[in-house]
Amino acid sequence: MNLFFEESGDFKTGNILNQVGEAYQVELPGGKRTKVRARDVLFQFGTHEPAQLLTEAGKVAEEIDLDFLWEVAGEDEFEYSELGKEYFGHELKPDEAAGLLIRLHSAPMYFYRKGKGRYKAAPEKALRAALASIEKKKQQAIIQQQYVEQLRQGILPASMKENAVQLLCKPDKNSIEYKALVMACDEMRVSPERLMLNTGGIAGPKELHLSRFIHEHFPRGISFPEMDVPDTRFELPVADVNAFSIDDITTTEIDDAFSVTRLAGDRIGIGIHIAAPALGIKPGDALDEMARKRLSTVYMPGDKITMLPDELVSRFTLSAGEIRPALSLYAIVDPSDWSVVKTETRAEMIKVSENLRHNDLDHLITETSLAKNEGDYPHKEDIRILWRCSRVFEKKRMEKREAFGLRPEQSNRVDFNFYVSDDGIVTIEKRKRTAPLDKIVAEFMIFANSTWGKLLHEHGIPGIYRSQGSGNGSWMNRMQVKMVTHAAPHQGLGVDQYAWSTSPLRRYTDLVNQWQILACLDYGVAAPLSAPFRQKDASLFAIVSAFDAAYSAYNEFQSKMERYWCLRWLAQNNVRQAEAVVIRDEMIRLVDIPLTIPMPGMQILARGTQVKIDLIRWDEVDLSVEARFVDVSAETAGEIEANEEEMAE
Repeated sequence: MNLFFEESGDFKTGNILNQVGEAYQVELPGGKRTKVRARDVLFQFGTHEPAQLLTEAGKVAEEIDLDFLWEVAGEDEFEYSELGKEYFGHELKPDEAAGLLIRLHSAPMYFYRKGKGRYKAAPEKALRAALASIEKKKQQAIIQQQYVEQLRQGILPASMKENAVQLLCKPDKNSIEYKALVMACDEMRVSPERLMLNTGGIAGPKELHLSRFIHEHFPRGISFPEMDVPDTRFELPVADVNAFSIDDITTTEIDDAFSVTRLAGDRIGIGIHIAAPALGIKPGDALDEMARKRLSTVYMPGDKITMLPDELVSRFTLSAGEIRPALSLYAIVDPSDWSVVKTETRAEMIKVSENLRHNDLDHLITETSLAKNEGDYPHKEDIRILWRCSRVFEKKRMEKREAFGLRPEQSNRVDFNFYVSDDGIVTIEKRKRTAPLDKIVAEFMIFANSTWGKLLHEHGIPGIYRSQGSGNGSWMNRMQVKMVTHAAPHQGLGVDQYAWSTSPLRRYTDLVNQWQILACLDYGVAAPLSAPFRQKDASLFAIVSAFDAAYSAYNEFQSKMERYWCLRWLAQNNVRQAEAVVIRDEMIRLVDIPLTIPMPGMQILARGTQVKIDLIRWDEVDLSVEARFVDVSAETAGEIEANEEEMAE
């Protein structure tokens, strides 16, 4: 005798070998033996071989009309054999019984299982809903396959064009668009990013990198909502100075300017004038909330995402010929040794006479020309005074830096400036950090940030400081630059405190510090009780934390885009062989552009060794470069990367 039974959700057949109590020892068609409980047995049969019954039952199940079977079943719970009699019109044969069970079991939307061999027909409403869902899935499967076919042909379906970035960054994995994209990528053995690029979903690698960054960090887009821009006609004294700014040609957020005034007794007054949006933006207002969400301007070659709307920036930027509000730091210096006699901070209106651009002046203003008083350019004597003073400032900083136990700063570091034309042509220019105009701006900004940091500390109100060297643990941990809300040394810069305050149009930390500095001017000794942020203010700690994370992410993106434009430069100039300098172990950097390339397996060479390499291939999507070491160059590198402790900001 044979059994038709259920095991682990499947129907099986077997030959009975023996029975012990409520259990059967059964031999399956393949020869395997198993124990079957009596409660799992649906019926016994002797008319067919076990394997034959399953075959015949399968044929019967295929021929059963589910819709008719459902109609025959009625609304009450039933035994399968009872339904079988009505459906077939006679007592069930073993193959019919098995086929009916298989069909009932495989149609859970039509029939609900209620026990061994017992079922109940699904309510009509539930059945129709289930069938509609199945039909919908079938149609979606058809559409999905159509999408796959289109992608294979290099055509991007219209529904994918609308959310191309979403599909790459944060897709709905249940959508047919995403499933089709994944299926097509698997079949074509290509990444989703490359398939999107190949089909025109994203215009190019640059747009890919930018879109992914914006989607992650600016999910609501980068445009600003409409809002009222504050009036900049403040009731402040107008400074009697001839101010000028020094910036790159691409700078539109002009935060800082300088002035030089001859005073009685051979003293000189040097003014550092910083744009003052804090006079128009109030803590907690709509503009503040907007700035606090962004925290910083995001820079990239050829473009930027500003912290503040252009309309507001244009009201406060220190444009030539305009009278603008400024927070000014005046340093009275003795030209005999360029020591600072005293300082004074004022909120005032200033008029900038000229916006100088170092792109136009670097070739005229050199250390040699300054020493020999050569050349003809605007504010020549003022710049010579600033240069002499800045060298003294730098010397004193280096003395303090060395007192902290650090080596002197390297003087041969090189920056790279990127300029991208409207038609996508990139120019990369080297610029030594020792260039006089750079040194002037850097030294006086460090001086202002240190002086204002001290002012906040002396008034007993918190600010946002950058500190280095005060950490614990290993040397690397101790030298990590950290953001704190109290005055602390920045050993790398060689100053006792350093509070970012000179770029309030593009950094939220500087805007916060400017509010605090203005509170010192307005309230004096009462500033601790009247400043927007007080000691141990939880919101200030939150700003520090959020800014640190955002600034790190923005810098990482800037580095990524600079790497992309380096690869564009290689393609644009058809560079196949290049000079590079070893920066550490198996890592090199090209001499002409700031492109770093890993060189696994390269012979161990001293840091700063110049080498020749062949550039084999590069990829603007994953930003990888494959290169081959050729030989050690006869030339010696003029500059190498700075050590970690030399990073000022």
